[in-house]
Amino acid sequence: MEILNTKGSQILFGQDAYIALGQKLNEKQYSKLFIITDSNCNELCIPYFLSNLPTEIPFEIIEIEAGEEYKTLQTAEGVIQAMLDLGGDRKSVIVTVGGGVVTDLGGFVASIFMRGIDCYNVPTTLLAMVDASVGGKTGVDSAGIKNCIGTFSMPKIVVIDVNYLETLPVNQLKSGYAEMLKHGLIFDKKYFDHLKDIANVDFADIETLVMHSVIIKNEVVDNDPKEKGLRKILNFGHTVGHAIESYFLLSDKKEAILHGEAIAAGMVIEAYLSKELLGLSTKDYNEVKACVFNIYDRLDFDQSDISDILEWLKFDKKNENGVIKCVLLKEIGEATYDIVIDKVLIAKAFEEYLK
Repeated sequence: MEILNTKGSQILFGQDAYIALGQKLNEKQYSKLFIITDSNCNELCIPYFLSNLPTEIPFEIIEIEAGEEYKTLQTAEGVIQAMLDLGGDRKSVIVTVGGGVVTDLGGFVASIFMRGIDCYNVPTTLLAMVDASVGGKTGVDSAGIKNCIGTFSMPKIVVIDVNYLETLPVNQLKSGYAEMLKHGLIFDKKYFDHLKDIANVDFADIETLVMHSVIIKNEVVDNDPKEKGLRKILNFGHTVGHAIESYFLLSDKKEAILHGEAIAAGMVIEAYLSKELLGLSTKDYNEVKACVFNIYDRLDFDQSDISDILEWLKFDKKNENGVIKCVLLKEIGEATYDIVIDKVLIAKAFEEYLK
């Protein structure tokens, strides 16, 4: 078992992590264990999880619907009501078993139930392993606006067991891979160079890759846990990507896309902005673009789509006083934050994306 100690949390890698998780749960003598999961994971992951969890604490499974559209206050209230009905109290504990929606929502519920109870994360998707379950951000969406209601609340332990990845379809794996590419682009050029040609990546050693991404994210978060400065670089691709994701989720003209698919498009568009505003080399820009389009389908936008997506940008949490601010690349492996951008240039970046 590999252990990564963070400020206020531990990240454990491998099957032996369940022994440590069980020991911690038993040591804390919780009154009741609430396992928060979704309809997919309840079928595919919960039996494996329960077979590996050494604890006699009485537990209840609370299942939510799968999908970003269910990451809402209404769902959170439903979970809280279920916990109350099932005898939850201040000595209860939540263990999330699922992807990013489950870890975000379950962590949020834990942070507010009875003014806060302990939470442990067991991510089951690649996206949740390298991003959502680590770093203490919790939250739900409102009116399609990503994570606009939430808290900073660190899980006590995160268990990363890559065996869960065997339950995932290819599109979900690719969604998580976008965040791994982002980690290389903002912090570690050698890592990006290793990942960019996906045909040459040895996925038999996926745990090592996941661990590298988690180490990068953890180093950034430990230096800036409340996102006052450096942690903002983890949002590369997300200013535009979240706007795209929200638009596709709520538009009658589009089908919802996965988070990583939107972020991949956002990284290409924001790489173009980096070239125009920070002097990112044409070589680096073309490298980012080639990498993304080698792995992800190009999203289709018409002029009306672009205009509507630009309107979603005003909801980005990095904005101040109505000014759109973005994370951009100086070069591959180095990012900076709080760069002011305007909608005219973003619209041009969309046009470049479509070429």
